[in-house]
Amino acid sequence: MKHSLMLAIIFLACTTMHGATLRLIQTIPLDGVEGRIDHMAVDVAGQRLFVAALGNNSLEVIDLRAGKRIHSISEMREPQGVAYAAETNQLYVACGGDGAVNVYDANSFRLVTTLRDLEDADNVRYDAAAKRVFVGYGNGALAILDTTTAKHIGDIKLAGHPESFQLEPKGNRIFVNVPTTKHVAVVDREKSS
Repeated sequence: MKHSLMLAIIFLACTTMHGATLRLIQTIPLDGVEGRIDHMAVDVAGQRLFVAALGNNSLEVIDLRAGKRIHSISEMREPQGVAYAAETNQLYVACGGDGAVNVYDANSFRLVTTLRDLEDADNVRYDAAAKRVFVGYGNGALAILDTTTAKHIGDIKLAGHPESFQLEPKGNRIFVNVPTTKHVAVVDREKSS
């Protein structure tokens, strides 16, 4: 059955000191996009949202000012994670289907390079201060990518596949959900351990 997705933009409005309410402020149709979507990234200055449309094998680019899709990058194999590196104006898209991380110019949407051999590439996080992108992949690792060169410069080994992870905002730690071992790993992103 053919269907299209809609992206709902929710605005958090503080109504009291003790609570908040969510209010729908915009709905953006994604006509022709089928299947589930996975992770998203935002270009705050450019007011663009990048949506990994895993089930559609595409990356959708949304203009938040105009409230519409402005571009689609297709023919990816299960795009899951996406990160936007503002200082290089590049997009890092992790594709679980072929174990690749595709790096795109965020203006022209041309492919800059592809980093391979990252089996089941999944979540992506960007560390602007260190100019690094981290990609969860395989049976247990975070790939470390240098955004100044768009190269894979190392790995942080884990006891199992990282389902999700977060970078500590004011510190060097990464908190990694490793469901197969039923724990959250805490690693130092500067020491890569």
